[in-house]
Amino acid sequence: MKKLYGLTTAMLTPFTEDGGVDYESFREMTDFYVDRGVHCLYPMGTNGEMFRMNAEERMRAAETVKKQSAGRCTVYIHCGAVSEEETISLVRHAESIGADGAGVVTPTFFGLTEEEKLTYYTHVSQSVPFSFPIYLYSIPSLANNDLPLSTVEKIAKQCPNVTGIKYSGPDMMLLMDYLTVRNSSFSVLPGFEKLMLPALACGADGAISGVSSAFPEPFVALYQAFKAGELAEAQRLSMICSIYIRAMRFGCSHAFLKAVLRERGLKSGYVRKPGMELSPSEADSLRDLLKTLPSWK
Repeated sequence: MKKLYGLTTAMLTPFTEDGGVDYESFREMTDFYVDRGVHCLYPMGTNGEMFRMNAEERMRAAETVKKQSAGRCTVYIHCGAVSEEETISLVRHAESIGADGAGVVTPTFFGLTEEEKLTYYTHVSQSVPFSFPIYLYSIPSLANNDLPLSTVEKIAKQCPNVTGIKYSGPDMMLLMDYLTVRNSSFSVLPGFEKLMLPALACGADGAISGVSSAFPEPFVALYQAFKAGELAEAQRLSMICSIYIRAMRFGCSHAFLKAVLRERGLKSGYVRKPGMELSPSEADSLRDLLKTLPSWK
């Protein structure tokens, strides 16, 4: 089983101006990240506007990224959907195309009991061979349903192919608790990039970053410095990453991140409605901002 590790980039989805998926730009984007040393790719997640896409589009996008990556990096496909039926269909598809694994966000909007969450992940886990790894994805601020430690422990005990968790929350104490699951063999990656260095220091495998969809380089450099035992350099890079995170609006605007990629010479496409592009004045401010960012080298 290939686990997520290092810098995992939560990929954006490039759309055409009329709202279609721009698969050619998806291929270019895949090469862009691979060429910059990203360790793992994670398309079709929050950064990928997954709930603005239908299942057929998501499957074709997954196929595009997997084929274009051509074994050059690990590829996990985010497969969480509103219904259990669609989630299972997407997970089975990810397994069938040879993806290295899948991420599955908690069901959204409607509140669930612990038993309902456990049953959901058990059904998803059992829908594919146990050799196919699945990461839980907890983002309480958007999905409504969080994953307390007790629930994650029960899921890990009942689902042998649930390999780890992406935790997109600010609670470092909870993240450290996740690291104790399954006798400390559970893979944990923060979705809040600011926690990358402290999480690595506590035993996390890396970070899954939306901000790195615009600037992967400083995050790759941070991971490399940490793995090389260069703590002072890792601390310096962590501070630089924090500047980029603030500048990129904490990764909370698809339009902003895509505009940054366009300024970097990449065909990043448009956001899908009801999302809106930056105004001309916002685009001008963005260009000015990019001139102020420090080098990570």
